[in-house]
Amino acid sequence: MVDEVIDLLAGGPAGVVLDATVGGGGHAEALLEARGDIQVLGLDQDDDALAAAGERLRRFEDRVTLRHARFDRLGDVVDELGVRPLAGALFDLGVSSPQLDWVERGFSYRADAPLDMRMDRTADRTAADMVNTYPEADLARLFAANGEGKFARRIARAIVAARPIETTTQLADVVRDAIPAAARRTGGHPAKRVFQAVRIEVNRELDVLPIALDAAIERLAVGGRCVVLAYHSGEDRIVKNRFLQAESGGCTCPPLLPCGCGAVRTVRLLNRGSRKPQATEIAANPRAESARLRAAERLPFASDPANAFADEDVPA
Repeated sequence: MVDEVIDLLAGGPAGVVLDATVGGGGHAEALLEARGDIQVLGLDQDDDALAAAGERLRRFEDRVTLRHARFDRLGDVVDELGVRPLAGALFDLGVSSPQLDWVERGFSYRADAPLDMRMDRTADRTAADMVNTYPEADLARLFAANGEGKFARRIARAIVAARPIETTTQLADVVRDAIPAAARRTGGHPAKRVFQAVRIEVNRELDVLPIALDAAIERLAVGGRCVVLAYHSGEDRIVKNRFLQAESGGCTCPPLLPCGCGAVRTVRLLNRGSRKPQATEIAANPRAESARLRAAERLPFASDPANAFADEDVPA
C-alpha cells in the first residue's frame, strides 16, 4: 500500500518523517521521491535491513538518518537527535518479505533453518529457546491468542513431547502432525499461525507497540500524521485502541454530553475503520492481503478541555 501511505503522509507539514520500521527502505524511498521538503529518520532493529536501506537510500544520504533501534526506543532517538516535533511517523509492522526470504533467519516454515526468528540478532532469546522452555499451558495460551482455537492445546502438547526442537522444519512437522488431517486441508499451511505466534512472542511485538505509538503521537507536529500498516489482528487492535484513546483524550463522560472530565483530544482519525489493499495489489503481492492501514493527524496543542471536542469531520 505504498501509494496510500505516501498520499497520507503528503498531507503533513515539512520536516523530519520518522520511519519507525524502515526495513529495506521502500516506503522511505517513495516518500523522499514524492517530497523534497522532508528528511527521513529510519529505525530498525535488524542490521541486515538497515544495511539494505542504506544502500537503497544512498542517493538521498543528505536527507536520511538511519539508526539501529527497536521502535519502542523512538522517543529516546528522536529526543537525542533533536528532531522533535516530527512531520510524520510511519509504522510498517510485522515481518518483512526479505526476512521471510532469508532462510537462515528462521522465520519461514517453508525451508529448513535454525529456529531463530529474532529481528534483532543481538537479542538473547531465540525461537528455539522459547519453544523448548515455555510450559505447555503458556504455549497453548499463546497459540490460542493467535487464532489456533481448539487445536492450541494439542499443538502445545505435541511440541512439549517432541522437545528438543531446533529447526523450522522440525517445528512445522510437529504442528502439522498435531492437527487432524481434515483440518489441514483448508486455511493454508497448518504451521502458519504457530510460526506467527512464536515470532511475535520472541520479538515482543505486541508488548512494545503501544509504547511506540504513544511516543510517536506525542512527538508529532500540529498536522503531522501517524500512519500504520498492520498485518495481524492483534496488532491492528492495538493500533485502533491507541488511536481511539488519543482521539478521545481518554474522555470518560457520557456520549453526546460536553466533556467535564478534562480530557484533551490530541488527534483526529483520517479514516474510520481500516483501509485494505486493492485487488490489483493483492494479485501482484499476495503477502499484502492481510494489510490494514490506519492513520491519525495531530491536532493543535490544547490547554483547554473544550478543545478536545474540535471538528469531528473525517475525510473520506
